[in-house]
Amino acid sequence: MPFPEAERIELPILQELQATGGSDTLRFLYDRLVVYFPQLTNDDLQQTNKAGRSRWQAMVQQAGKLLVSKGELQRQHSRWTLTQRGRRRLETEEARMTPDVPAATAAPHKITHKEAQQMLIEIGRMLGRHAEAEFDYYDVVWRESIASPRLSHVFEVQISGSVDSALTRLKHAYDTQRSRPFLVIADERDTRFAGKRLSGSFHEIIEAITIIGIGELKQFYEALKTHHSLLEKFINR
Repeated sequence: MPFPEAERIELPILQELQATGGSDTLRFLYDRLVVYFPQLTNDDLQQTNKAGRSRWQAMVQQAGKLLVSKGELQRQHSRWTLTQRGRRRLETEEARMTPDVPAATAAPHKITHKEAQQMLIEIGRMLGRHAEAEFDYYDVVWRESIASPRLSHVFEVQISGSVDSALTRLKHAYDTQRSRPFLVIADERDTRFAGKRLSGSFHEIIEAITIIGIGELKQFYEALKTHHSLLEKFINR
């Protein structure tokens, strides 16, 4: 199967960098970019050029050079970073590809990081926990009570930014206090990326962590609010 031209890989590179907060290491991009080109087989990905290098990786690097020449990407060793010009290109592409939506069917409000934190705090309190945001360097923590030294639940909200940073904090909480780690993510792409990282560098917490979509969190929050008075009768002693 023929490889895509380097120009066709440019936009997926920018999209993947934006999905991870604007910057990532090249070795992680190689695998994540493959899903944009389902015509590529495992045999294709095993092909090498005359120098013995992976043809697929060489194509990705060629696309990176093109992006650098356009001012849309910065490369520092193996770290690739989206530039402001690259972000503007993404905005232009998104506007071009997004159809006009009538006012009556416009997309719902996009949940912010702060709103997600507030939902987690209120959920914790409805479930009888002491909950607070921005405790140490964690987004949200729950404890049995305000006097409890142990963090029973630790949440990282990763609507944007580095998934690796969030997983590092959750792993620290699990290692030091055996806290139950939760990662709240924005969309399916983040779930796939987090899954790959958990099976690699963060494999120690793969059985302990719970990954929640932001939409799933909102549904759970609204369901608890609907039955809050009944819930209080179950948990109050």
